[in-house]
Order: sequence, then C-alpha cells, then structure tokens
Amino acid sequence: MVADGLEIAIRARADLGEGPTWDPAAERLIWVDILASRINLFDPATGRRTVLPTEQHVGAAKPRAGGGFVVNLRDGIGLYDEAGGFSWLRHEAVPGRRGNDAAVAPDGALWAGTMYYDEKPGGGSLVRVAPDGAATVLLPEVTVSNGIGWSPDGSLVYYVDTPTRRVDVLTVTEDGGGRDRRPLVDTAEFAGFPDGLTVDADGCVWVAFWDGRAVLRFTPEGKLDRVVEVPASRPTACAFGGPDLTDLYITTASVGTDPGAEPLAGSVLVLPGAGQGLPQPAFAG
Repeated sequence: MVADGLEIAIRARADLGEGPTWDPAAERLIWVDILASRINLFDPATGRRTVLPTEQHVGAAKPRAGGGFVVNLRDGIGLYDEAGGFSWLRHEAVPGRRGNDAAVAPDGALWAGTMYYDEKPGGGSLVRVAPDGAATVLLPEVTVSNGIGWSPDGSLVYYVDTPTRRVDVLTVTEDGGGRDRRPLVDTAEFAGFPDGLTVDADGCVWVAFWDGRAVLRFTPEGKLDRVVEVPASRPTACAFGGPDLTDLYITTASVGTDPGAEPLAGSVLVLPGAGQGLPQPAFAG
C-alpha cells in the first residue's frame, strides 16, 4: 500500500503512461506508453502482463466489439485484429502532429484527439470517427486534446483541452456529436493541469492532474468533493476497472522526472473500492 489505500498495480517506468481502459470481455486493463509505442495489457487476477509494440506513437488503444483494438496513432486511426494484424481505418498523416487521448462513445464511435508534439496552440482537434471510418470534426483548433467521458445517461460529454485548465461539458446531439461547449469547472485554483478523466455511476468526473500529484473528483455541478493524492507528480489518466468496476486505476508518466525522487513515476496505481464505474463500450468497427 502506498498511502490512503492506494496500491501499486504495475511497477513500471513508462515514459508517458496513458489511457487506462477496462476490457470487460477479457477482464483486463489496457493502457499505453505513448512515447515508447506500446500497448500494455494487465490481468489483475493473475498478474500477467503483455506488451504489444506499435509502429508509431500510440495515444490510445480501446477494445473492438469483434476483438482486437482500435488505436489512435501518430498518423491516424488504426485497427488491430485478434491475431495482431493491422490495417488503417483512417490514415491522415500531418507532419509534427500525433494522436493523443481517445474514448468510445455510447453509440460505438471513437472520439479521438490530436496535438502537435511542440503543443502548437490550436494545432489539434477532436474528431468523431464512425465504425466505417467516416470522420466528423467536433472541435477544431484545440491544443492538447485530452480526457473524454460521457454522463451515465449519455446526454452529456466531458472534455479537456489541457492548456485551458478547464473541464468542459457538451450536450450530445442526435447524430452522436456534441454542441454548446461550456465550462464545468475552471481548475486554475488547483495544482497542475487537467489531463485524462473518467465518469462514475453517480455522474461525477474524476480528473488526473499532470504536475498536480492528484486525481480530483468533481460533482455534476462542478464542485470538488474528493482528492486522491498520487505519489508521482505526473498522473495522466484514470479509469474504473475490476470485475465490479469499483477499482480506480491511475496511469502516470516518468518523462521529465527524477527516478531517485519519484520511484513510482511511470507506474500504474490502483485505489480499490474507490467508487462505482460505468461499463465502457467497445468500438463498433
């Protein structure tokens, strides 16, 4: 145990650990190390760990309904089948740009964000990718597209463009997009920058704070009601997992940290019994 019930799920030194996702079909955690170009699989029941290398930096990997993964890569959206075979679903290479966080919507589409390596202001976007590869730009001119998650009834979607230091909320439209973007909470009063997020069964939004050493839980009204302190300065994202979706997994990054001062930077941590998560849909493509 680390502190306040937090435990070490995976001791690692990931450069940029990100995107934890519970795969209920396989009862395992999926997470990525973006800069190492690796998809990581972890079975908490057995402790088994598997690493799947990718050809490019991988911002996110999510399960597919038919098996395998959909991935947000440097040059677009790709598909891996169960045997490891790869194909492009949407190839759109832009020099200096890469895929970052992504999430699967209740309708089975992928919401995928991009950013420039140098964090060029307004250089990224948030795009909805349908199962057939058709893409719709939802938010143009974002900088570091990050956390995405839906309310329990699917009527709202929460979103982070990290440099804004806000968690925003949009109303979901009939065609599966979003409108009326507005702030849920301005996080400037808190240490660090908002990064990845997840939504629990109460509709509360859990947000990892890069350089903030914490995951914060906000009510649907935007009020802070819980703080989980993290023994690493750069928590990146969080997700509920385990058979009952009650364990909160937290990914961290080691990039830019001192291993002597932060031995757990890059590890995956878990807070058992943190709350009740929501089942995450698989990509329908």
